[in-house]
Amino acid sequence: QVRLVESGGGLVQAGGSLRLSCAASGRSFSSYAMGWFRQAPGKEREFVATISENGFVTYYTDSVKGRFTISRDNAKNTVYLQMNSLKPEDTAVYSCAAGSYGSRQRQYDYWGQGTQVTVSS
Repeated sequence: QVRLVESGGGLVQAGGSLRLSCAASGRSFSSYAMGWFRQAPGKEREFVATISENGFVTYYTDSVKGRFTISRDNAKNTVYLQMNSLKPEDTAVYSCAAGSYGSRQRQYDYWGQGTQVTVSS
């Protein structure tokens, strides 16, 4: 069992930055790939970014490439999402997940509750 708790969300103006953190507790954090997903109001949850177990491989959805960076610190059992040049369309609840490397939700076994990110124009 893995418990995931996100933090770092908030209200920011367009063009600003936020860094989300996801702290994991439980079994073998370093044996899981980690992902970030988001759900905007009235929309389905969508993939944002994923990072491999050792942190060497990452993958992003096209809309965030060049603006967002996913990273992890296995010594701290934490995964991060650095978000720069934020746009109003990035407004969503952001959730982290632990599982297998990839962009599909079914590849992830454990999910956090999410943290709200609101970008004002």
